[in-house]
Order: sequence, then C-alpha cells, then structure tokens
Amino acid sequence: MITKLVVAALLATAVPAAAQPVHTKDVVQTDLGQVRGTVAEDYRLFQGIPYAAPPVGDLRWQPPRPAKRWQGILDGTAPRSQCAQLAVLGVPETHGEDCLYLNVTTPRRSHHAPVMVWFHGGFFTSGSGAIYDGRRLAVTGDVIVVTVNFRLGPLGFLALPDLSAEHLGIQSGNYGLEDQQAALRWVRRNISAFGGDPGNVTIFGESSGSASVCLHLTSPTAAGLFDRAIGESGSCANPQWDKQTAENAGTAFANRLGCTDAACLRAKPAGDLLHAWTGGGPAVGGREFPIQPPDALRQNRFQHVPLLLGNNLDEQRFGTSLQFDATGHPVTPEQYESIIRTSYGPHADQVLQRYPVANYPTPSIALATVRTDTGTPLSTCDNLTAYRLAARQHVPVYAYQFADRTAPPLVDVPNFDEGAEHGTELNYLFANVFGRPLTADQLTLADTMVRYWTTFARTGNPNGRATPHWPRFRDAGDVLSLDLGRGGIRPTDVAWASNCEFWASLS
Repeated sequence: MITKLVVAALLATAVPAAAQPVHTKDVVQTDLGQVRGTVAEDYRLFQGIPYAAPPVGDLRWQPPRPAKRWQGILDGTAPRSQCAQLAVLGVPETHGEDCLYLNVTTPRRSHHAPVMVWFHGGFFTSGSGAIYDGRRLAVTGDVIVVTVNFRLGPLGFLALPDLSAEHLGIQSGNYGLEDQQAALRWVRRNISAFGGDPGNVTIFGESSGSASVCLHLTSPTAAGLFDRAIGESGSCANPQWDKQTAENAGTAFANRLGCTDAACLRAKPAGDLLHAWTGGGPAVGGREFPIQPPDALRQNRFQHVPLLLGNNLDEQRFGTSLQFDATGHPVTPEQYESIIRTSYGPHADQVLQRYPVANYPTPSIALATVRTDTGTPLSTCDNLTAYRLAARQHVPVYAYQFADRTAPPLVDVPNFDEGAEHGTELNYLFANVFGRPLTADQLTLADTMVRYWTTFARTGNPNGRATPHWPRFRDAGDVLSLDLGRGGIRPTDVAWASNCEFWASLS
C-alpha cells in the first residue's frame, strides 16, 4: 500500500527555496481540472486520470471523444476500473466500459524529465495500466512513467462493415489503438504540469503492447506524438489482420450473438460480448493504420525514431506449459513428433533432426524451443527480421534478448522449468508485477535494465557510464544478452543460437 507522507503545505517548507524547479505537490492542474495524487518519500503517483470520455452507450465502438472538465479536485490516490475483460492470471472478470484512465508516476522532484508511456500486454484481451508499478523506472531513471488503460477484446477490436461505414476512411476494429493515441495526445497537453518533457516521449509495450508500438510506428495519426519506441516480445515483422479477415471474423462474432448490425450489438451487455469473443486484434487499413508493419519497414514508410527491441530466450515455454503441462498432460515424445510433422509437413524430418527430442529435458521444452526460435510474433528469428529491416533504413536500433532463466515465471507450473519465458522481463522493469520479490542478483540485473531503458528514453541511446556497452544493431551478433549466468550481459549471436539460417532455408 502506498502511503501519503506529506501534504503540499508541508512540502513548501521541506524543500529549500533555492531548489529550482521542483514538482513535489500532491495537486496538479491539468487541462480539464485539478487532480490530487500520493506524495511519498521518493516518488509521486497520480491514478485514475480520465484522458477520454467513457466509451459507453452510443459511444461504444466510436473513436475516443474528449473527456469532460470536472469540478473541484479529482481524487487520484487510487486506480479506476480496468477495461471489460474475462478473468485471467488471477485478475477477475469485469464488465465496466467506463475505463479510459491513465496513471502517472514521477520522481519526488522532477523538471523536464523524459516521459515513458506504457501499453500493457495481454493478447489485446486483458490487462490494465494499474498492474504496472512505475516507481522503479521513475526513481532510478529519473523519468515520468504513464500507464494506460485502453479498450480490449470485442469492445476494443471488433471490425464490422457496419462500423467501418460509420467513419469513412477509418478502418473499424482499432478502438484500443485509437485510445492509446488519445492518451498520447493527453500527455503532450498535460505532462509538463507533472514535471515531464512533452518533447521527449517514449512509447513502450510488451507482447500485444509491443505490437501496438509497431502499429503506431506506421500510423500517420501518431506522427509527432512520440520520439522513441521500445518493443518487448512482439515483432514488428509480424503482420496483423487485414480488413477482410478482421471484418469476416467480426461478422461471425455478430452472428454468434444473433445480430446482423452494430445497433443490435450495442444493445448487448458487455458480458455477452466478452464470452462470445474468440480472439482478434488490430485491423490494418484506412488512414490511421494504412500499412502492415513489416511492409512499412521494407518500404521505409514508418516514423524514424530510435528503437529498442527484443525478446526473451525461452518465450514459448509460457504458452506451451499452459497448453500442455498446466493441464496435467505434458507433451510426450510421440506427441512431439506428431506436432512437428503436422506443423512442418515435408520439412518435418529436417526439423526433427535439428531439434531431436532427446536433446531436451522434456518433450514440452523441445516443442517450446522450436516455437521460440521461429514461426510466431514472439520468436527470435522473426524479431531478428524486424531488427534488420529497421536498421537498413538507417534508424538507430538496439536489440536485446532477456536470458535470465532464474527469473520468477508468469505462472508457476508444477514440474516445469519456465526459464526466461514470455513476460519474465517485466518484473525487472516494474516492481513486483507477479507478487514475487527478486533476489539480490536479480535486483542488480533489474537496476542495469532500468538504466538502459531510461537512458534510451532520455537520449535515444541506452549506453551510459554505469552499464556494459550495448552495440548499435548491425547484424545478429549485436544483440545484447541480459543475463546473470552464462557470461552475464554481453553481445550474442541469436541467429546462430536459434538456427535462423536453417529456418530461412525451409522458407
């Protein structure tokens, strides 16, 4: 629990008059009214600030509208509702649609500090900004951290011909991304009041949050809203749904609910929508997101800002463990061979020869290794493709692989070694994301990572005096391994380690 230690009147006497300038007040004036946050010993926290109007009623499946001015002082000492979502990873199911709020964490004293705006992961169906505690980044790195709620699942990513027709030139199905851009416009207008620099904004995200970052890089309507970008475990070489695919899926979704138009769907309770949704994400098309991220990189049609991109050494142990081991049915050797043969057809013998099941602790880890190396938005070889495409356009690219296999897992599956699976780097940037404290050695790595991330936010280059050198990406050997063992923090050749030439030869 965060405790408020002092009030604004006491702060005025606690800070020397010569300190110029400092932002330690617990009440900040935004363009829509005043908000009171929590002031602690070394940070300030303002929660539940509205950045857009509640997307309820007729505003369901509409672009975000401006929030209304409020009277008096808004209580920003506690988070507001997460966006409607099903229960996952211990987070309860919620149906509230009044959820377009953000949270701001600042150092205790801040002036013209770099700003980092976080888009959470969760497969575009779950998560919230309040899960991510920005204190470690803010205090250690002297930056301001903004975490954002945005519409999820069917309420954030439903594409329908009916909905596309409501706003000519705008592709439906991107409401969550439009929310993110509305939050960035709020930051441009208001962050200086919190001690931030509106001219130095870094967007960063993990998993589907990283996919969001990739799409904003291609978006004309995001131009000028950010100055640097960080993507964790979500490759910009991965295409999203196109208009036809997204609208076909949306039509099938409507049919499952007995609807043929948007009006019928707008009358449905949020819970019905959530339980009928089978998944989906952004839809490329229209003037907001006109081009697929990999095509944008190849054609040099993206915002030329410095990039920090990476993935985790054992990404797919997360999905594989949940699919098999967590259900009590670990992959068997026979099942492993069957899955490889189904997945790779005429190339299956080559894959089985390169990844023999006997070389791995379990068949589940053998399968997870194949999936981590290639063929998914999280895979090392797909991420490497994105680094190369961006670097060819003379954009500064810094690439990493998080490799600490002692990291606390996202989900602790009995009798399964999660390693450096998907999401494990989050606990090194945000304090206690999974409610598990880090060891002393892990905290040392966390401190180094925070310094890399925040120095990059400040300058566009992660290198500083107190950290090992991080080379600018030129090719596969320039990826920085972030690890405790196996050599610690050092450049590594991920193409060799993940057999990327082998996989390219099959393609």
